[in-house]
Amino acid sequence: MNAPDAPFRIAQSNLLSAHDLDSAKIAKVFGAMRIAKLDYADLFFQYSRSEGWSLEEGIVKSGSFNIEQGVGVRAISGEKTAFAYSDDIGMPALLDAAEATRAMASAGRGARTAVKSKRKHAALGEPHLLYQGVDPLVSLADGEKVRLLETLERKCRAKDPRITQVMASLAGVYELVLIARSDGVMAADIRPLVRMSVQVIAESNGRRESGSSGGGGRTDYSLFSDARLDEFANEAVGQALTNLDSRPAPAGSMTVVLGSGWPGVLLHEAIGHGLEGDFNRKGSSAFCGRIGERVGAPGVTVVDDGTLPGRRGSLNIDDEGNPTQCNTLIEDGILRGYLQDSLNARLMGVPVTGNGRRESYGHVVLPRMTNTYMLNGDKTHEEIIASVKHGLYAENFGGGQVDITNGKFVFSASVAYMIENGKVTYPVKGATLIGNGPDALTRVAMIGNNLKLDSGVGTCGKEGQSVPVGVGQPSLRIDGLTVGGTG
Repeated sequence: MNAPDAPFRIAQSNLLSAHDLDSAKIAKVFGAMRIAKLDYADLFFQYSRSEGWSLEEGIVKSGSFNIEQGVGVRAISGEKTAFAYSDDIGMPALLDAAEATRAMASAGRGARTAVKSKRKHAALGEPHLLYQGVDPLVSLADGEKVRLLETLERKCRAKDPRITQVMASLAGVYELVLIARSDGVMAADIRPLVRMSVQVIAESNGRRESGSSGGGGRTDYSLFSDARLDEFANEAVGQALTNLDSRPAPAGSMTVVLGSGWPGVLLHEAIGHGLEGDFNRKGSSAFCGRIGERVGAPGVTVVDDGTLPGRRGSLNIDDEGNPTQCNTLIEDGILRGYLQDSLNARLMGVPVTGNGRRESYGHVVLPRMTNTYMLNGDKTHEEIIASVKHGLYAENFGGGQVDITNGKFVFSASVAYMIENGKVTYPVKGATLIGNGPDALTRVAMIGNNLKLDSGVGTCGKEGQSVPVGVGQPSLRIDGLTVGGTG
């Protein structure tokens, strides 16, 4: 594991010293912004290298490599945010961005602009050490990366002769960030991230179905061991073959059992977004003004935890330099708090929660989730299934959407089965879950003791920004949920 101060030393060398910057010059930039007239200001320096590989039919279909660096300059006055960014990390560009930000703040409007360079070419808490500051891109030779994908493809095809097509991808990111704040805090982080995905197509008797799997985390490519590749192949092929035998899903109001792990994406979308501070400060969330009220059935406890070692959604510090936390959002069905960045926390008069996140230096900070999941209950998965006379078991999910203002959601099940007389029977296709997030929480009748986190593939979108996240939950029984079907 890196020394505690290693990320800061590396970031200072690569993001400041390499561009002839130091703390005195940073202070000069803040001076140019006329800090005394602002509530808060910060500089977000970033350098990242990323790559992506994709394989189809045994052939490398695409490969990419990108380098990105820049700095975002932000000033906050009241509710207004002025923001400018530059892809040149240097004093002239920083002063230009500071001047543009100061001008926008003085004009009293929140704005965002790109600044073209004139050149040619006291901490709130200790940061965590949740992952090593490794560089995934150099952890494996390019030829070995391709062979990794080829191995995964072979494993998928070897599972069953009905597998006719395999598409696999591999991606890695090395990211270095440094945050300098007007209150004197400077913090840095090295953020590795890897992900592998596979999709298969199975064909039989003129019918074609697909299955997918994958995983990742904040580490290097050593995560993808032979055993891990077997897991991905088994899951993807299993989904496709199950769907080959599926029947049209029935429709109507019924008891629904959600599987553990990735089905927590429903919790993320239908509940988590509604608990983000900006939506509640503006009064646009279905959870607005309900702190201390019952919003879920007894036993429902939901947390957002950015401190899980190595997880895709975890961060040593958030993008404002604050250490991440484990925040209890709902406790035994009672709403306890929201996810906050510095702007919304200040305006709502509550502490920051370490959830200020941005996609890159070219984006403003928003309160965002990290790893959001529901805690265990006391029932086994088998007990939950056995309690259902007639219902749907949604083992895995595909896409979905939610309206934050009222909590209404629609989610499609990628793998689902009917439950009849306490037993899982035949698979069904085309099942969609339709409901209201806050209402669905009150309909949770049984909570499993098999909490599982997703495999490390989640990406969350909000206001045009994408960030890596994690989800999870134990098995859940929800009564009276509307199922849209095709049968």
